[in-house]
Amino acid sequence: MKKTDAPILKYSAKGRSRKIEDFLLRPPVEKGADEIARKVLEDIRKKGDSAVLKYARQFDRAPSTMTELQVSKAEMTAAKKAVDADFKKAAKEAHKRIAQFAVAGLREDWRMPAPQGGWLGEKFVPLDRIGAYIPGGTAPLASTALMTLTLAQVAGVPELVACTPADSEGKVNPYILYALDLAGATEIYKVGGIQAIGAMAYGTKSIGKVQKIVGPGGPYVTAAKRLVYGEVALDMVAGPSEIAVLADESANPVHVAADLLSQAEHGTGSEKALLVTPSEKLAKEVRLELDAQAKQLPRKKPVAKVLARGCILTVVADIEKGIELCNRFAPEHMEVITKRAEAVAKKIDRAGAIFIGPWTPEAVGDFAAGPSHVLPTGGTAAFFSGLTVEDFRRRVSLIHFTKGDLEETVSIVEAFGRVETLDAHARSATFRL
Repeated sequence: MKKTDAPILKYSAKGRSRKIEDFLLRPPVEKGADEIARKVLEDIRKKGDSAVLKYARQFDRAPSTMTELQVSKAEMTAAKKAVDADFKKAAKEAHKRIAQFAVAGLREDWRMPAPQGGWLGEKFVPLDRIGAYIPGGTAPLASTALMTLTLAQVAGVPELVACTPADSEGKVNPYILYALDLAGATEIYKVGGIQAIGAMAYGTKSIGKVQKIVGPGGPYVTAAKRLVYGEVALDMVAGPSEIAVLADESANPVHVAADLLSQAEHGTGSEKALLVTPSEKLAKEVRLELDAQAKQLPRKKPVAKVLARGCILTVVADIEKGIELCNRFAPEHMEVITKRAEAVAKKIDRAGAIFIGPWTPEAVGDFAAGPSHVLPTGGTAAFFSGLTVEDFRRRVSLIHFTKGDLEETVSIVEAFGRVETLDAHARSATFRL
């Protein structure tokens, strides 16, 4: 059986492999994407609908008028009829699980007493209008519709906008439309790529501006999201998918290889797959399995690209060294398939999501478990977190002082007002007393 191109490398305290270091330092945004995204966004900012249409025709092969860009009730009705019963059942169950997890994550308004009879607290208010980008090109990600808008639905956001590219006939995948409807989308537009981000961020005559944009996308969508930050809020800057698997000799090489390939098939060719193990025997067995299983997949070309340049199998001295390497990688998806997996997982603190034990493949996180699959990539899991229901609400601080509370703190206000040369600040307190 032919071996795959994925190298087996050693990682130890004696000296770090250059290949491993280069693998860890992947950029969240691909080189060159910013420049193209900036030009398209500026055109949309200035020209609105006409620019959106121009790029939709160029890149999405979409309809010729803005009216046709919005999914109609008739199109939604047709989509519902086209979707098979098995998928409807699966989507409803996934939606239920995602909603249950989101409800459990909602924070409640709270108060605490101030020392002299007043009180302090926080309240949580849903955003008014959000936008979700749903990829629909190489892979129609119906699951992303559920993993984004369901959270906004639970948070109580009244206006849920979705943008997703159409096919060559100007139609959106019916499974995406069904999932969007299930998740509560109030407006759906047949727009993809940079032009979708620009339309939602700046607003046009036909597509109203949103307050926040969420959802994954390719390199140009990622670049566009980063460039509109400040015009709107963002979930995160999420690039190509990635997975790390920390496994010992107890792991099944068939399962490990299947999990690594689950992210390699996404289609950009820039995905990353990392195996970390103290067992060289397991690494060799996984490499053989990668080749055997890759031959059976329909997406052979993108998978081959990832195995050639985006997959490494790393042998470490022990599990502790493996934990160190995984935390340095800070992966989007982190699987722990070891003895005492829960104890090992507690030491992983840089990951978008951790999948613990031999019965938790990453795919359950993508489709069924409950937490959103919109997760940080490119090493940004070291400082970003995955999408949650609270990303769709504003946190508002509440302060209610009595005269006694003001008397107790006025000296603090005066001191900072003096040091910062902000006399009016201090007077606003002292004049009351």
